[in-house]
Amino acid sequence: MIVRTLQEAEKTSRKIVSPDGNWDSTRMLLKDDNMGFSFHITTIYAGADFQMHYQNHLESVYCMSGEGEVETLADGVKYPIKPGTLYILDKHDKHVLRATKEMKMACVFNPPLNGKEVHNAEGAYELDAESI
Repeated sequence: MIVRTLQEAEKTSRKIVSPDGNWDSTRMLLKDDNMGFSFHITTIYAGADFQMHYQNHLESVYCMSGEGEVETLADGVKYPIKPGTLYILDKHDKHVLRATKEMKMACVFNPPLNGKEVHNAEGAYELDAESI
């Protein structure tokens, strides 16, 4: 059994802060845990507005607090995000995430992340990022 607390994980190298200042992510469950997916608690800072395109991963995102929107770039549709909203990037969707109020999100990635990933120039995570 694996047991971790968010408060303890935030004090370790499991907490990653984006170089662009848009978010931080505490990686609670990673590839080395051998569960087949990774689980993160991510904070999207108020005013953040950035593009992502997870070409190598599928992601599900559940909003626990805050407000914003996600826009799919293929069709320009904007979806409001508020507590209780789940969005699922099941087609490697190129998207823009905007936070009008700081958002706390629970995120699941498949395949699992190693732990050190930050977005590359295309807004994706590399598959071979250095392990924690």
